[in-house]
Amino acid sequence: MAEQFVGTWALAKSDNFDEYMKAVGVSFATRQMGNLAKPNLVFSVGDDGVISMKAESTFKTTEIKFKLNEEFDEVTADGRNTKTTMTLENGKLVQKQMWDGKTTTLEREIQDGKLIAKCFIDDVVAVRTYEKA
Repeated sequence: MAEQFVGTWALAKSDNFDEYMKAVGVSFATRQMGNLAKPNLVFSVGDDGVISMKAESTFKTTEIKFKLNEEFDEVTADGRNTKTTMTLENGKLVQKQMWDGKTTTLEREIQDGKLIAKCFIDDVVAVRTYEKA
């Protein structure tokens, strides 16, 4: 399942994230905080198969709990109310968020012991690299 993601991951590198947030519709002030934040991602899997993904930073901590392939309501760190589905595809944890006629996809995978998160919306791609904390 998603066991390879379990643990705490610290943000080490972020490329093009401001452009991604702008394309998503994040306000200037929130983007400034988002660019300064160095979040940890904490993944855990319960005995019932529920996966928890927590993003912890000095600005804000958010947590979502989900089962793979089941749509759920998510309130994102920037305040969007989305319909979100998480799937596991070829070793990638894929998060699809839909709101107000828009869709963004976040793909997380383990490469060379690092967690690589690719964020897609329209033609904008951001890449965030996390290392095991």
